[in-house]
Amino acid sequence: MSLIAIPEKRLADWLAEPIKRNWRTYSKVAIAAALINIFGLASALFTMTVYDRVVPNAAYGSLLALSIGLGIILLFDFILKLLRAYFVDFAGARIDEEVGEDVFQRLLAMRLELRKGSTGQLTGMMRELETIRDFFASATLVAVVDLPFIIITLAVVAIIGGWVVAVPAAMVPLVILVGLGAQPALQRIAAKTLGQGLLKQSVLVETVGSIEHVKVSGADTMLRRRWKEAVREHSQSNLRQRLISSIGTTFATTAGMISYAGVVIVGVFAVANQNLTLGGLIACSILAGRAIAPLAQISQLLGRITSTRTAYRQVRQLMEQPVEGPATEPLKMGSTSGSIELRDVTFAYPGGTEPALEKVNIKINPGEHVALLGRVGSGKSTIARMMLGLYPPQDGMVLVDGIDIAQFDPFSLRSQIGSVLQEPALFSGSIRENIVLERPYIDDDEMLRASRVSGTDLFVSRISNGYDLTLVDRGEGLSGGQRQSIAIARALAGKPPIVVMDEPSSAMDAQTEADLINRLEDELKGRTMVVVTHRQPLLKLVDRIIIMDRGKVVADGPRDKVLEKLAQGKKQP
Repeated sequence: MSLIAIPEKRLADWLAEPIKRNWRTYSKVAIAAALINIFGLASALFTMTVYDRVVPNAAYGSLLALSIGLGIILLFDFILKLLRAYFVDFAGARIDEEVGEDVFQRLLAMRLELRKGSTGQLTGMMRELETIRDFFASATLVAVVDLPFIIITLAVVAIIGGWVVAVPAAMVPLVILVGLGAQPALQRIAAKTLGQGLLKQSVLVETVGSIEHVKVSGADTMLRRRWKEAVREHSQSNLRQRLISSIGTTFATTAGMISYAGVVIVGVFAVANQNLTLGGLIACSILAGRAIAPLAQISQLLGRITSTRTAYRQVRQLMEQPVEGPATEPLKMGSTSGSIELRDVTFAYPGGTEPALEKVNIKINPGEHVALLGRVGSGKSTIARMMLGLYPPQDGMVLVDGIDIAQFDPFSLRSQIGSVLQEPALFSGSIRENIVLERPYIDDDEMLRASRVSGTDLFVSRISNGYDLTLVDRGEGLSGGQRQSIAIARALAGKPPIVVMDEPSSAMDAQTEADLINRLEDELKGRTMVVVTHRQPLLKLVDRIIIMDRGKVVADGPRDKVLEKLAQGKKQP
């Protein structure tokens, strides 16, 4: 039995569905554009009537009536153009909102082991949503509706001027061919320009995010060179892209002028032969220009389509990546007893030559306090990430309460685990927001309780705005110990049954650390705790020690026995 390959959709559902939901708005845009084109015909016919009927007969009463009619048409034309612009912007904003929400949600659910590119490149990719939004909110999109009216306009010219229509009719295919001919080169340059733009964004984000380190380490020369090269290459690609894009638009404008002048030249002979009136000649010249005008917008639209298609491909790569959690309906973790097990876990980071963990077996009972010790790069932090479900093992399983965490919804799993990573990150907003994180089950009383345990209240009480102090640049202005204290309060808020901490006190002084440990002893009673540390005082909190080396467990046992063996090993020559 052979499997039939399902062809890939030209437009993915995450973009197609919002467009479909806004079809009524775009239908209003089409109706408005159609009426605007009809009103454009009316103005040319008004000119012809004035020259052919009013001027020869001095029919000023008719001129007044015609002028009133034209005024009404112009008023409705103005209103319809405003409505068309509003509807296009409204639909574009709706699509941008829906697509932006879907893409950001997919970014949050991205599997870290599949992440490609730097932080700057990822943010640059998200910025490409603006290109997609601008396309659907662009007035040039309405040019598609104008295409049928090119034929209608040419038909009116043929009715009025006969063979005069041959001039604008010859220009239309030429403009289309020139616009289409520029597309292959535009597509190549658009992809190159996007890649160079992402590289420039990467250098910028890396520099701004590490500005202190850049200054003190003397990295400014290297980063200046990278920025200069990125800007130069991006600017050159942008210049080539704009030049090629302008070929179609410029040729369409020139074709419009040729069409206008050609109709006048050919029409003079038709007037001389009395096959065309003077008013008809003027009307035909006006309509000839109008027939070519939409093609200039089509040329702009083709350029926008190229940029939008390139941006769409980049965003689609992100949207098609697998997300965290099971492919089918995930399990919701309502509560947990706190048991954790790593069973034959093997894992290597993307691009790594050696496994970070190799056949690791660890079982932690509910309420047990465990410390992970080992040299730098021995796999301690990797185990913590495994327990949090940040990375899936290549082999083996990570279980909570005897169930593989790959079956759980990642959000519900992490809501049961309080975590402090090695380099805690704070977000823009107040200290209160950084602790609560808009979690509905954490009220002010719980926030204050967690702050007292972590020691956050000790320095917040000395700040003028207290918990409402607004943090910027990931807590810039706070010491490393203060940032760790806020991160610990965040992890303890809500009393999660499992707490995983990676070097939680590395930036604290000895006295602050000792006070924190004393408070954590009471706080963590009856709850499972795993702490990764190099600091001796934190071992007071644990009753079991696991020692890692080169991704393997080399020692595992009660705290005092393991420490005793370590001491004996150091004494031996």
